[in-house]
Amino acid sequence: MNDISKSFSGVKVLDKVSLKIKPGEVHALMGENGAGKSTLMKILMGIYKSDSGSILLNGEAINITSPKDAISKGISMIHQELNPVLDMEVSENIFVGRELLKTGFEKLKIVDKSAMREETAKLFQSMNISINPKSITRRLSVAEMQLVEIVKAISLKSNIIIMDEPTSAITEKEVDVLFTQIEQLKNKGVAIIYISHKMDEIFKIADSITVLRDGVLAGTGDSKDFTRDKLISLMVGREIKEVYPKENAEIKETLLEIQDLCRGKRVNHVSFQLHSGEVLGIAGLVGSGRSELVETIFGIQPAVSGRILVKGKEVRIKHPKEAIAHKMAMITEDRKRTGLNLKSTVEQNISLVSIRKLAKYGIIDKKKEGTAAEQYIESLKIKTHSKKTPVISLSGGNQQKVVLAKWLLDEPEIIIFDEPTRGIDVGAKRDIYTLIGKLAKQGKGILVISSEMPEVMGISDRILVMSEGTIAGELKRDEFTQEAIMNFASARGGKII
Repeated sequence: MNDISKSFSGVKVLDKVSLKIKPGEVHALMGENGAGKSTLMKILMGIYKSDSGSILLNGEAINITSPKDAISKGISMIHQELNPVLDMEVSENIFVGRELLKTGFEKLKIVDKSAMREETAKLFQSMNISINPKSITRRLSVAEMQLVEIVKAISLKSNIIIMDEPTSAITEKEVDVLFTQIEQLKNKGVAIIYISHKMDEIFKIADSITVLRDGVLAGTGDSKDFTRDKLISLMVGREIKEVYPKENAEIKETLLEIQDLCRGKRVNHVSFQLHSGEVLGIAGLVGSGRSELVETIFGIQPAVSGRILVKGKEVRIKHPKEAIAHKMAMITEDRKRTGLNLKSTVEQNISLVSIRKLAKYGIIDKKKEGTAAEQYIESLKIKTHSKKTPVISLSGGNQQKVVLAKWLLDEPEIIIFDEPTRGIDVGAKRDIYTLIGKLAKQGKGILVISSEMPEVMGISDRILVMSEGTIAGELKRDEFTQEAIMNFASARGGKII
């Protein structure tokens, strides 16, 4: 890709960016959210058309007109934002747009569902993934959908595969499976363009690195020529000395107590306490019951049995509005599906939970709403043209900050974070870690689910490790190691989905 430029509504998002990829290499494309990485890749996939510049494949100039055209030229992409057809079977999503047809009935275009299920099962088996090909995609977790997208891209047998945050929703064990597949693809001469905000991954698998900052090329070269500090400095234009800042908050009284909570196999006799000023991490493999546990506590899926106590008083929570009434907040795993109204403005999203407080006689006080939005845009450093900007146009990190603002405006005392930094850059991650520390210092009780072990160890005071719906172990801060977490996570036979 030579001197690629692209503008939207007069704003230049790419300015003469060049990128060279070799067969059989993993080329990491790095940069903060909004740096232009996804735009550059969407141009390569034919989703956007560049304003200027050229693309050469095997030395020949090509014009890519659509994603279908890109795939026909041997280029495929695992997108950061998952967009499967939710009411289709898993196998149908794997083969969408290239369905297998019944032998002898090709002219009638009769789809062979059995053949697609069989081929999907073979693909899953080769990657040690046990998702049922017949499952309706809507019923899958975010992590399971991510694995389906990975398998789908690999099944296209492309010469170039773009992987945009492929591990953002999967755990260490699933990451190892993906890396094994990447090694096999490299050996076949397949080129991988790998986008990730996880530094450990980049230095583990990347052969070369290109860094974008504010739409321009900030640096490129062999991965061995980069250090972590140099890479961060190129990405953000400044030095970040401490990735996981930890506030020394005073841990006081019990805010939340869970006693023998049950909701099927995924939440099975779980008990624990969360204290004022404490950041309590929840770790575990995909399918261990982490998200199901916090969804049960928050009333998204009511408990079958057990007790929930807030400040020592038993409460009944069968709906999120009851959890909110008890001063709880929940930042969900998938901000686009369950955290934001993408068609609304930044201002309208920030006021969503607190709408009653901002209304008088059922009419929203626009002045109050605007003031509240401006306050959180400033305090959380949300990068947006204005409070009236549609939230869909913000980068992932800034969208996540809008979700946080929405809940913080309601002044909760117990805050649940489910994968709070999924798919956001190192600068925005640090901002969220700093905020979590400040909230703990204010006496809030913080519950954090994270699939990134360095993250959960970096910000937590204590970690509970789940396996097969139960608490398999508990670790104090001076006991944190990745080995200890994995031992507990797999203690009850934890496995890939």
